[in-house]
Amino acid sequence: MDNIQLIRYLRIVCSSFLLFLTLHVQAQKTEYHIRIKNHLFYPAVIIIPANKKIKLVIDNHDENIEEFDSFDLNREKVIFPNKQASIFIGPLPVGEYSFFGEYHPHSARGKVIVVESSLQELEKGKQDAN
Repeated sequence: MDNIQLIRYLRIVCSSFLLFLTLHVQAQKTEYHIRIKNHLFYPAVIIIPANKKIKLVIDNHDENIEEFDSFDLNREKVIFPNKQASIFIGPLPVGEYSFFGEYHPHSARGKVIVVESSLQELEKGKQDAN
């Protein structure tokens, strides 16, 4: 009977540890969303933490193709109408990095602002990005 209780206890401890590890990894996962609508980016400015790799998810709500383009970020990605694309950026040093829509460069413009990881600035960035 003691061995069965020990095995149950070890299962509970291992399951708890795996759950904690999973939640920790998900908390570290950073994802920001941008919409393209009427040839504009919403939000046009996102604030992200310095020295962290992030996933930028771009939803094209227009009926036209658009290309996310950034010389500063060294990224370009074609996004078809009513489709979604993901781009990984970073880790980046503190600064501002502009991006634009290649097919509508005068209206579809935005920037990524990279800041030191202060909680207040990051919360603002998460609110702006979602």
